[in-house]
Amino acid sequence: MSRRGGRSPAAGADGPHAGGLELEFRGDVWFWRGPSPWHFVTVPDEECRALASLAPQVTYGWGMIPVRARIGRTTWTTSLFPKDGEYAVPLKFAVLRAEQIDVGDLVSVRLTVDV
Repeated sequence: MSRRGGRSPAAGADGPHAGGLELEFRGDVWFWRGPSPWHFVTVPDEECRALASLAPQVTYGWGMIPVRARIGRTTWTTSLFPKDGEYAVPLKFAVLRAEQIDVGDLVSVRLTVDV
């Protein structure tokens, strides 16, 4: 999981917020053709480091990190997938439809991790 998009100048770890962490970044949407196909956005390196430092407090099974995610006007709950030192945000089909997102689109993602 190594596909990346650009980050906005304001992107990055905002630090702890009310017992958690808020991150905002931009990334390209990519498609994984596994037994259960899914769309993802890879979290950039700087934000992955912030997540990794918080992971021992919040992770469950296989290193998954539960988050609230937002793209555009759509908010949903999900869990970040760890892979090779990075994390990927899974995008539900309802999010893809609501925000008219397709593979290769550059999207702004906001994540909230509660501790």
